[in-house]
Amino acid sequence: MAKSSNPEGKPGVRIVVAGDRGTGKSSLIVTAATETFPTNVLRLLPPTRLPEDFYPDHVPITIIDTSANPEDRGKLAEELKRADALVLTYACDQPETLNRLSTYWLPELRQLEVKVPVIVVGCKLDLRDDQQQVSLEQVMSPIMQQFREIETCIECSAYKHIQIPEVFYYAQKAVLHPTGPLFDQESQTLKPRCVRALKRIFILCDHDRDGALSDAELNDFQVKCFNAPLQPSEVVGVKRVVQDKMVEGVNERGLTLTGFLFLHALFIEKGRLETTWTVLRKFGYNNDIKLSDDLIPHSSVKRAPDQSVELTNEAIEYLRGIYELFDGDLDNNLRPVEVEDVFSTAPNSPWNDVPYKDAAEKTALGGLSLDAFLSEWALMTLLDPARSLENLIYIGYPGDPSSAIRVTKRRRLDRKKQQSERNVFQCFVFGPAKSGKSVLINSFLGRPYSDMYSPTVDDRYAVNVVELPGGIKKTLVLREIPEDGVAKLLSSKDSLAVCDIAVFVHDSSDESSWKRATELLVDVAGHGEDTGYEVPCLIVAAKDDLDPFPTAIQDSTRVSQDMGIEAPIPISSKLSDFNNIFRRIVNAAEPPHLSIPETEAGRSRKQYHRLINRSLMFVSVGAAVAIVGLAAYRVYAARKNASN
Repeated sequence: MAKSSNPEGKPGVRIVVAGDRGTGKSSLIVTAATETFPTNVLRLLPPTRLPEDFYPDHVPITIIDTSANPEDRGKLAEELKRADALVLTYACDQPETLNRLSTYWLPELRQLEVKVPVIVVGCKLDLRDDQQQVSLEQVMSPIMQQFREIETCIECSAYKHIQIPEVFYYAQKAVLHPTGPLFDQESQTLKPRCVRALKRIFILCDHDRDGALSDAELNDFQVKCFNAPLQPSEVVGVKRVVQDKMVEGVNERGLTLTGFLFLHALFIEKGRLETTWTVLRKFGYNNDIKLSDDLIPHSSVKRAPDQSVELTNEAIEYLRGIYELFDGDLDNNLRPVEVEDVFSTAPNSPWNDVPYKDAAEKTALGGLSLDAFLSEWALMTLLDPARSLENLIYIGYPGDPSSAIRVTKRRRLDRKKQQSERNVFQCFVFGPAKSGKSVLINSFLGRPYSDMYSPTVDDRYAVNVVELPGGIKKTLVLREIPEDGVAKLLSSKDSLAVCDIAVFVHDSSDESSWKRATELLVDVAGHGEDTGYEVPCLIVAAKDDLDPFPTAIQDSTRVSQDMGIEAPIPISSKLSDFNNIFRRIVNAAEPPHLSIPETEAGRSRKQYHRLINRSLMFVSVGAAVAIVGLAAYRVYAARKNASN
């Protein structure tokens, strides 16, 4: 199979040669570059460049010689840290230099945190004592077990020109076609991310979706990756190799995924890593086995602070199809293992970590309903549109990626036009500790009430579908802000730009809870007025099953009337009496110009601007009257002169 040319556009490979003095470093370099063994060699060579066409990958190599003298240790460390690969030498006729690899050189590389492939090279093979013939595998196996960064071991002789070009070929190959991302040396298996990438490639090449690559599909794959078709006899040969070792690798329809993965493991075991890397790079993967940045349309995700990103109907319909495909028993319950299977062609499952982990409602069987599945996608698209697009591509979205998302209108414009076309609303949930914020969010996710108090330390997200009258569905995202995180949130000018509505929760039986919630409301409303990102607000009186504090009604009436917002909404999570709170949140967010609180400072500011504008208007009218009078006088004067 053909090898890739200049993978990832690598401008060159920098190989540093290090080792004890007298191990043959300089002779190795000169012989590789000139194909002649030097009779006299400099103590330290200048950088040596091998031409671009020296090896098949057509990537130029720069070789750096180093000194092992103690006084040059600083310069050595600097060069080691700049290396793409290291050639570490010992002398075959000096066993103590071999021991120094594990006692000094390899630990030193770890100490310096040099994390590049290492090629161990035994020089002066021609000088080794014939009485001490030991296989390279016997010598190096213990060291390689201890130091996994060693990519290859090789013995050579500059004097007799034995395996000199191979030394730097292996070093270059270790950089351009590294083993680490593909293969686990200990278990002798493909690494999970490599398996995921190859599975995606297999699915993309399985055009008829029958779970196997037919002879024609296998040939198309070969042409795409290596620009050369397979002869019929070669196809038969490939399948026979697989079938001999793994019966399930081939069936009557062709090469199965199991067989496809086995082939790549075989290539790697035989040292043909360039074959697997060529395949990965042809399908857009980089050295981290992730899709290259140029395949993810990040530019289409640019937006103003008060714009958000949503999935288009086209993307939602595709995801519905994915859900049905993986919900094998069609019970509207995508089990955790099935969710993992959905993302089995991505580098990892994006929902295993916060903020997505446990952010959606679970079914009684611990899975995701279709609504919950789409809600998780809506949350990921809202918080990290590029990641959402990336994962859509990984799971096989067939259209133009930019057609999968849309950037909403600016919230400021929505408020001016008094309407919103959003399908996903983000609600910030504020409130003092023990006010009932977390219980409210748990109830949003269908979780049972619990008396156990567990303080929220970091921001927490919850997402679900809210059904409105007429069967209309909107997605609501609740973001719980811990009390001690409010000051940090409001320290940023744009912090409320992404918010569609804010909810302030207080314990209706606790006057201090009410006062703190009111302070938070004033702080948030004032920040909105100062920055121009005002948000509609609702007050939620939680724990309605308890007796209210004595002045609760008059205090709440006064505050809501003074600020021009709705009276507090009573709820009781304990009694499962939520007073349609989630529907009311969406209803308050949809007309974005209503329910916006007004602080005293904001009201004074508006009155001041109104006064200034009125004064300017009077000045303007007075000036206009004066101008009209002057014009009238001139007309009158002109007529008078004409009559005379």
